[in-house]
Amino acid sequence: MLNVERRDVEIRPDPTRVVAKPFVPGESAFAGGPSRAELIADRVMKLTDDEVTKLLDETVERFAGRHRDLVRTWEANADTARGLVPGLEAVNGARRHLLGAVFTQEYAPGAAAICNPSIVQSPEGGGRFVLSVRSIGEGHISSVEFRTGHVARDGSVQLDPPSPYLTTGTRRTPRYERRAFEGRLVDLGADSMLTGRLVADLGERFGYGELQGALEVLRRSDVSEAAVFETARLAHWFASSNYELVFSESMPLSERILIPAGPADSQGIEDARFVRFVDDDGTTTYYATYTAFDGFTILPQLIETTDFVTFRIATLGGACARNKGMALFPRKIEGQYVALGRHDLENLHVLRSDDIRTWSNAELIYGPGRGWELVQIGNCGSPIETEHGWLVLTHGVGPMRTYAIGALLLHLDDPSRVIGDLGSPLLEPAEDERNGYVPNVVYSCGAIVEDGTVVIPYGFSDQAIHVATVDLEELIAAMT
Repeated sequence: MLNVERRDVEIRPDPTRVVAKPFVPGESAFAGGPSRAELIADRVMKLTDDEVTKLLDETVERFAGRHRDLVRTWEANADTARGLVPGLEAVNGARRHLLGAVFTQEYAPGAAAICNPSIVQSPEGGGRFVLSVRSIGEGHISSVEFRTGHVARDGSVQLDPPSPYLTTGTRRTPRYERRAFEGRLVDLGADSMLTGRLVADLGERFGYGELQGALEVLRRSDVSEAAVFETARLAHWFASSNYELVFSESMPLSERILIPAGPADSQGIEDARFVRFVDDDGTTTYYATYTAFDGFTILPQLIETTDFVTFRIATLGGACARNKGMALFPRKIEGQYVALGRHDLENLHVLRSDDIRTWSNAELIYGPGRGWELVQIGNCGSPIETEHGWLVLTHGVGPMRTYAIGALLLHLDDPSRVIGDLGSPLLEPAEDERNGYVPNVVYSCGAIVEDGTVVIPYGFSDQAIHVATVDLEELIAAMT
């Protein structure tokens, strides 16, 4: 019988770690009247200098210890207010800071739940790791937080204390690749002829300003206004859903948080599956596939980083980039990118592509059949390369929508061949893990092998996170 050991590690929701985000009440107070933003700004402007100073001092004293640089945030949000309300351009000093403060609110990204972690070896090496977690806050909006730690030689897992602060990155617009941009617009339903005309005179790589210019040319053409409107809407939506988040290098990794910053993921960045990817030339990139949710539809997206300082967010395309749960292999196989997917909602497929952002070919490799996976099966993160084959942790859904974690072994050279199957769950919810936001669930978005030990962080019942370990050779033997 396999010895799966639950380690003395737990990460629980923490409402004390907060971010300061813009608060913009844009609706009108009365039909046809001034907006609430205008009314609020007007009240700030009517305060005396003494009242401004007193209220600002009280606010600084109450909130400064909860944020690293609150004044800078207020200055940025005051600029936002200036864009909403005419006549505020000359406001400076203490009144500008107070203006920013009234247009700022605290948000606790992980106050409701912390779950569905993934883990990768850290760039630092030496048994160090980076753990990503799905943090859920007000409105069930999901973000990505990070923790760091190390795996000791005895297989024990130690987490570093996280920073008391959380800081959002600076959003930056990237350069777009013309061919990929055109393909994604067509995937989204844009007219292929109009899309071709839109990008025809753009360079191989172009910026948002150049896109705006191309759209203006299209609007002045002989194309109907309705057709141009729909193409422009999709172009703006797609361009805004592809962005970069940049952090200070001096900031602890546990302080950085990826919160939704585009229309595709406006209501959540869910279940990021990170993988340390080594290319054929030896360069290392950390990728993560995640589920973007806009409140109505889901869309697979890709995070790319080399240093956990700059994160590029890109939309995935192709007929097989659908639904939840894509997971990249950590290297190319026979010159192609390879991934696991479940675009049909129930079965595991191997996907292959020459382009990491476009997935159009899939091969069914495994479907649900045993009692604990009768409803559906999926992966629990990226495959792990071992000398015996690709180790794939899976999740199965059975009676009463109970989730369990299992394992498969795929052939190293042909991952469409299943050469090992555990046959029974590796992990099921323990009695003290059954209750939470979503009961009866254990779920992981990725594991690692360190010194012969498989380290599996997992969320339980969409509430909190535990860590389990199992000996690699014992697990392989149980499958083969």
